[in-house]
Amino acid sequence: MRYISILLLAITIISCQEPKKEVQKPIKEFVWEGANVYFLLTDRFNNGDTSNDINFDRTKETGVLRGFEGGDIKGITQKIKEGYFTNLGINAIWMTPIVEQIHGATDEGTGNTYGFHGYWAKDWTNIDSNYGTKADLKELVEVAHKNGIRILLDAVINHTGPVTAKDPVWPSDWVRTEPQCQYSNYENTIKCTLVKNLPDIRTDSNDNVELPPQLVAKWKAEGRYEQELKELDVFFKRTGYPRAPRFYIMKWLTDYITEFGIDGYRVDTVKHTEESVWQEFKVECDYAFEQYKKNNPEKALDDNGFYLVGEVYNYAISHGKAFDFGDKEVNYFDKAFNSLINFEIKWNAKQMAEKDVFHKYDSLLNTNLKGYGVLNYMTSHDDGQPFDKERKMPFKTATMLFLTPGTSQVYYGDETARDLTIEGAVGDATLRSFMNWDAMSDDKTQEVLKHWQKLGQFRANHMAVGAGKHQIISEENGLIFSRIRKDDKVVIGINLSKGEKSIDVSSIFKNGDKLNDVYSNQIVQVKDGKVMIDSDFDIVLLEKKRL
Repeated sequence: MRYISILLLAITIISCQEPKKEVQKPIKEFVWEGANVYFLLTDRFNNGDTSNDINFDRTKETGVLRGFEGGDIKGITQKIKEGYFTNLGINAIWMTPIVEQIHGATDEGTGNTYGFHGYWAKDWTNIDSNYGTKADLKELVEVAHKNGIRILLDAVINHTGPVTAKDPVWPSDWVRTEPQCQYSNYENTIKCTLVKNLPDIRTDSNDNVELPPQLVAKWKAEGRYEQELKELDVFFKRTGYPRAPRFYIMKWLTDYITEFGIDGYRVDTVKHTEESVWQEFKVECDYAFEQYKKNNPEKALDDNGFYLVGEVYNYAISHGKAFDFGDKEVNYFDKAFNSLINFEIKWNAKQMAEKDVFHKYDSLLNTNLKGYGVLNYMTSHDDGQPFDKERKMPFKTATMLFLTPGTSQVYYGDETARDLTIEGAVGDATLRSFMNWDAMSDDKTQEVLKHWQKLGQFRANHMAVGAGKHQIISEENGLIFSRIRKDDKVVIGINLSKGEKSIDVSSIFKNGDKLNDVYSNQIVQVKDGKVMIDSDFDIVLLEKKRL
């Protein structure tokens, strides 16, 4: 009996020591309204696999920065593993579209251009070979999630890629090739082509259409035609949608949610498509995300829903929920987008005092836009008037981007002052040079990067910074303010005197509390409602010291 008891005890101990299946849970609270999003051009960030640099005979000479440069999905994954994004406080990465691009080149008046940017789709169901494979994307999402980073892909429903000798136009029941948009009213902004030779998807059509013959031929050659048909049959049977062009594309885009568990979509050219399309898209994205979480409970990063952020070109936070076409106002938030890209912040940061910018954004996000968000940026891939094109104000760029209420969008190379004035590059190409990894050994670059890292990490650790309530504490000798979200409380000071400075924290912290100034990396204690900070910096980032 004694031996049986010992045996049972041994079995119990062994079974208790078996590793449990880990369920990934966030280390701290995350909300999209306070997120740090890193936006990169997949082709221009990091080359992790040189074997995929040339595909589909894309070998024509191109205009400056208008061909593929070698960046790929593996390159992004590599930088996640190295901790580059974590060190910058990034908790979401937005990548330009990775679907298969047109194979040929087209001349837009600036020399031959290939679809390196990802916005010239040829086949939504396939990843472009220049970017990598589905296995690469699967690894990227898994590695990102393990590091607390969400992945946003870029959705294009508005148009196909340009027509070239290798890329015939899609059937006329799928696309319109004229007129070209005039942008003076609602009608001539959506039922038209954005530019010449960019076929516009007939998103207004509810007619049943057959698959484009070139897509059928392609799938047959690749041996997956029958499988694609089966999946389409299941989709249309479940939804009851007509086999109209927009619903095919929605099915193809939501497959990336179902298969890989991506966390959101940045949606391209929103105002060039009927607003009802985005309401339909949201329904399908939400369904796909719920199914993914249901089927993969151990892979769910948090309890947030699927994130949709829209690019309504020239939308400003001052517009509130309504974008004005001149003859019609449209609300893209309700029943569609969680957030819209805010084209106004760069002007506010230039023309207004910091305290006024913070007050404005706090007020709007807690009234008219309450429950929704804006994505603030200082630099982008197609905005020819960035906040600091000459890169003379990299410190202020970070300070205003990270400390203004709302979601922040770091454009790749903002944090390293990547050159935006490339000789010979025309138009938006100058904004799209390869990431300046070679500048990392430069002392000045490191000084700039450390500033971005400190602010980014502080913001990532405290959702109160981007999504909390803003309150000014003092305007003497600089600007001191608090941000509060639930139990998350911080005090921030900017434009302070260097050296010793007294910070009033009595409205947030108690006497005896030990605080950490994240920027100067020192611990101080609250006495008489204040803390004394002695540092060589004009900024303080105060949080309660973690036990």
